[in-house]
Amino acid sequence: MSDRRRNRRWSPPLSFGTLALACACTAFAQSPEQAGPQNTRMEYAQVLRAEPVYQTLRATSMVERCEATTPVLSEQEERRGLARVVGAVKDVLRSEGDAVQEVDRSAGGDCRMVPIEREFRRPIAFDVDYVHKGVKYRSRLPYDPGNRLRVRVTVTPIVTPADAR
Repeated sequence: MSDRRRNRRWSPPLSFGTLALACACTAFAQSPEQAGPQNTRMEYAQVLRAEPVYQTLRATSMVERCEATTPVLSEQEERRGLARVVGAVKDVLRSEGDAVQEVDRSAGGDCRMVPIEREFRRPIAFDVDYVHKGVKYRSRLPYDPGNRLRVRVTVTPIVTPADAR
């Protein structure tokens, strides 16, 4: 025999680990949760209601407020035209604790920084009620689906063990 043949060692074409991995991947691909396209189809469901789910954010900012140290004309005498309308709306929206006569910094007022808390709401999802083949469902989606919702219908048989039949 030649030296080449004597020095070669025999190795199996597939190791045990490779064989086990191949079997596991095949079993995973055939699991009922991962039903293939032969058991799945797309249909449409009618949306009954899509209700937004909001996230509430709170932010505090510092604003400079100046109070009058000298007598100021009454607000009704001072305001004219559009300023009177804007001032009236501002007065309605102002809380009781904020009922201080505000003046411009140049008018010689006592100025200080005051924290103002604001609240913001933004939609983060939608709770969607829909009906498919006469059965009502509810899902939380990241968007508003509109009047109809595309759904995946999968049919898989329930296989009972032989001893339970």
